[in-house]
Amino acid sequence: MISLDEAVTARLESHGERFEVLIDPDAALAMKRGEFEGDLEDVIAAEDVFENASRGDRPAEEDLETVFGTTDALAIIPEVVERGEIQITAEQREEMLERKHNQLVTTITRNAVNPQMDDSPHPPERIERALEEAGFQVDPMEPVENQVDDALEALRPVIPIRFEEVTMAVQLPADYAGSGQAQIREFGDLEREEWQNDGSWVGVLTFPAGLQNDLYELVNEVTSGEGDARVIKDKDELRTR
Repeated sequence: MISLDEAVTARLESHGERFEVLIDPDAALAMKRGEFEGDLEDVIAAEDVFENASRGDRPAEEDLETVFGTTDALAIIPEVVERGEIQITAEQREEMLERKHNQLVTTITRNAVNPQMDDSPHPPERIERALEEAGFQVDPMEPVENQVDDALEALRPVIPIRFEEVTMAVQLPADYAGSGQAQIREFGDLEREEWQNDGSWVGVLTFPAGLQNDLYELVNEVTSGEGDARVIKDKDELRTR
């Protein structure tokens, strides 16, 4: 379950009665779109249906039976969300707006590069400033993934940017290969790997281009600065020898 502070109220009025449930705002929006695939108990603040959630008043069981054909709260909650309206306070809207904005900046930073600077990543601060300069406003009621394309269109007149993946080869010296390779292989899609005769490990990974600096930092961290990482421009270089 989530805390009451994280929840919004979904309200349905039917047969002259009001029914309210407390649920995570993103989950509520996903339910309305028919896209929710999680565990309902993980996204509600109470396994209950209310007449007035702020006061804790509950409807009569006969009213639940009349409107929903059941008194089972877990069966009723999705129906209230799908058929009803989501009530969001100004404070909740502001919090959702900030969270969605941060998610958008993170998504763009992870995936975008500067094609005029040898496909180097854009730092988050540059994305923040460019979004502000472009006047792009995040919609707190829409999933971030649905807003990325519009954000990129707004950013392109302001900064050179494109989404890209990068392939990099990583070499870990023998002293660090055993423990280090497990962390490196989790970083992206492992194209291939090879253990060398000297006990060192070489792996080739593909991942969002905006994470290049993160990989360099991880390699340095797991090898105390003795590892090596390089971008592979030509797929023919995917051979690890």
